[in-house]
Amino acid sequence: MQAAPATRTNRHTDRQGRRDRPGRPGARRTQTALAAGLLTAVLALSGCGAGGDDSGKSADRRAAAPAQQEGVGSGAGGAEKGAGGSAAAKKPNPSAAAHVIRTATLSVEVKSAPEAAAAARVTAEAAGGLIADEKTEQVDAHRASSHVVLRVPQGEYDSVLRELSGTGKLLLRTSTAKDVTDQVVDVESRIASQRTSVARVRKLMDRADELSDVVSLEGELSNRQAALESMLAEQASLKDRTTLATITLNLSEPKPHAKAVADDDEDGPGFLDALSGGWHVFVTVIKWLAMALGAAAPFLAVAAVVVVLWQRLGRRGGKAGPEGE
Repeated sequence: MQAAPATRTNRHTDRQGRRDRPGRPGARRTQTALAAGLLTAVLALSGCGAGGDDSGKSADRRAAAPAQQEGVGSGAGGAEKGAGGSAAAKKPNPSAAAHVIRTATLSVEVKSAPEAAAAARVTAEAAGGLIADEKTEQVDAHRASSHVVLRVPQGEYDSVLRELSGTGKLLLRTSTAKDVTDQVVDVESRIASQRTSVARVRKLMDRADELSDVVSLEGELSNRQAALESMLAEQASLKDRTTLATITLNLSEPKPHAKAVADDDEDGPGFLDALSGGWHVFVTVIKWLAMALGAAAPFLAVAAVVVVLWQRLGRRGGKAGPEGE
C-alpha cells in the first residue's frame, strides 16, 4: 500500500523531466509558444504606447487648436488695432503738420526811438524770442531813429505784433505768410535718399581693392557728402524760419516843428522862453553884423585909402595955386 505513492511520484517526476528536456518536441513547442506570446505582448505594449502618445498628441492639438485660433484672432485684432492706431497716429493734422514762414514790417512814430527800441527788446525776450538786428542812429540834432529785427515764436507772433503796433502812432503795417510744407517734405525725402547713397558709396570703398577704384569712389563720396551738407543747411534754414517769425520794426521821431507846436499847445511860452528867444535873436544880430562888417571890410579899406589920397592931393593943389598967382 505504501509503494504506490512512490511510484506515482516517480512517474510525475519522469513526466516533468521529459517535459523539461529541450530535445523533446513538446518542449520546443512550449518554448516557441512562450516566445511568440512574449513578442506579441511587446508589440502590443509598443502599439498601445504609440497610440497613447498619438492620441495624447492629437488631444493636445485639439485642445490647443481653439487657443491658437483665439490667439490668432486676438493677434489679428491687435494687429488691426495697431494698424488703426498707427493710421490714426499718421493721420495728418493740418495745424501741426503745416510749415509756414511769417514775416511782418511795422513803421511806428514814437516820442523816443531809443526807449521804444528797448521796450521792443523786452517784449521779444518775454515772448521767448530774440533780437536779430538792432540799429539806432541820430537823424539830426533833435531826432533819432531805430531799426529793429525781432524773431519770435510762431505762437506769440500775433500778440507781439499787436503790442508793438500800440507803442506809438502806426504809420505802416504789412504781413505775409508763406506755406513751405511741400518744400520741407521734399528736402527731408532728398536728405534720406542722399544719406542712403553716401552709405552705399562707403560700403563700396570698403570692398574696393584697386587704387583707381578707391580714388574714383573717394571723389564720388566727396560730391555726395557736399550735396548732403547743402541739403542739411537748407533744412536747418527752413526749420529756423518756420519756427520763429520775423518782425521788422522801424521807429522814428516826429519832426522838430511839430514837436515844438505840441509843446507850445501844452505848456505855452514863459519868461525863460522869452529870455532865451531874445538872447538867441541878439546873438543872431551880432553874428549878422559881424558877417556884414567882415564882408564890407575890404571895400571900406579901399575907400579909406582913396579918401586919404584925395585929401592929400587936394592940399597940394591948394598950395600950388597961391604960389602961381
